[in-house]
Amino acid sequence: MNIIETIKNKGVILYPTDTIWGIGGDATQVEVIEKIYKIKKRKTEKSMLILVDSYKMLQNYVEEIPHEIWEILEKSIEPTTIIYDNPINLPKELLAKDGSIAIRMVKKGFAKDLIKNIQTPIISTSANVSGEPAPSNFDEISEEILQNVDYVVNLHRQSSTNKASRIIKWSKECGIEIIRN
Repeated sequence: MNIIETIKNKGVILYPTDTIWGIGGDATQVEVIEKIYKIKKRKTEKSMLILVDSYKMLQNYVEEIPHEIWEILEKSIEPTTIIYDNPINLPKELLAKDGSIAIRMVKKGFAKDLIKNIQTPIISTSANVSGEPAPSNFDEISEEILQNVDYVVNLHRQSSTNKASRIIKWSKECGIEIIRN
């Protein structure tokens, strides 16, 4: 089975994102979300983020994108995750306790091409068991993670990164708040 078939069949993938190696799958499928929580041994109270490939896709999952956020996304060179407090069309199992969702629009590379091909957002969470350090390269991914995903992408395995995305929270009440720069 190839990566697209795996995702369409509610499988979980291990893949290089625009930041670090991630575990992912179709963000609209509860079964996939639950499987990823199980693989990571992560408490469901800790939300995960999703990746989209375009402004058009982003608009399918949030009620409103304020002008300030459009500007940030337009000008961002580095990967930038925005936490929105007004998600739509996503399973409640994917949302944070407060009902928000973290979304990053991928601007280039493998993850962008993948999302464009499957035409659905994908979950992106670090490729580690909860509580353990996030791997900075493929060789640091634990055997436990490798054994429990349905598909492992064979790209960028020699690349190293420890740079997570910038995180910005937006809400009507507070406006823009920098969580991680």
